[in-house]
Amino acid sequence: MYRIRLHGRGGQGIKTAGRIVGSAFFAEGYEVQDAPRYGAERRGAPLFATVRASKRPIRERGSIRRPDLVVVADATLIPVASAGVLAGLDERSTLLIASDVASDVWRERLCVAGPVFVLPAEAGERDETGFLGARCAAAVVRMVGVVSRASLEGAIREEIGPLGERAVAGSLSRALRVWEQLEDRSGCVTEGPEDAADVSERPDWIDLPFDPARVSAPDVFGVATSVQVRTGLWRTMRPLIDRDVCRGCAWVCSTFCPDGAIGVDATGAPQIDYDHCKGCLVCVAVCPPHAIRAVPEREAAAEEAM
Repeated sequence: MYRIRLHGRGGQGIKTAGRIVGSAFFAEGYEVQDAPRYGAERRGAPLFATVRASKRPIRERGSIRRPDLVVVADATLIPVASAGVLAGLDERSTLLIASDVASDVWRERLCVAGPVFVLPAEAGERDETGFLGARCAAAVVRMVGVVSRASLEGAIREEIGPLGERAVAGSLSRALRVWEQLEDRSGCVTEGPEDAADVSERPDWIDLPFDPARVSAPDVFGVATSVQVRTGLWRTMRPLIDRDVCRGCAWVCSTFCPDGAIGVDATGAPQIDYDHCKGCLVCVAVCPPHAIRAVPEREAAAEEAM
């Protein structure tokens, strides 16, 4: 069975990439599962899509624990612990990163045992139509080596067709260039072994208190009340600013914050509104001096209580 995971951010077409890969495998006669996983539906939030493909019935469910191929469309996700980019990688897992940094550098940085490849950006790519996800999908089907170019083209037309011919043409152009670019990688990803039924891990349950309906399911009918919705409660990782390292370049983190949860105080220093910070950790990735670190919410709350 092929087990594939694609990582990216909301708006990069990763969910669509998973569907393209699934449709392409299906056209070749494979049994297929493809499903995305994400939290808040918004641009910039980390997400991943999983694809399983096999000539036999697929009885596995849930997230892929031991991937054969991991594709990373946005390298800024790699240091974000909650994104789980490197989860489950072993010596037979292949890692493909969309990056202009050499694969040897990535292998040394990440200390992974399996093969690492990069997919450099092309000149003028940002000005083109079509989806970044189409490039990732083309890379996947080329590297597994069991999907034809015709099946890839058909899957792109099927999944992106509702968005119009311009989007289809742009996505096909991007995807077919990757198809040619990775010709020498065809077949480098092979099927993984079947998982035994007794390797499942016990879930890490979180006990939640029961609240009365008036507390747990409030209805807000007034206008301009979004500030009352404490979206920070969704957060699992908290960004913390090290004031000794921070250079005060608040225009960077505050501009990139998708929810505008980073403000600037009278001294020009950034301040995080934890009532509305959802923990996407974009600020951690873009901070030039690396003054913002990610801490599990439980640990941060325990430190606050001390």
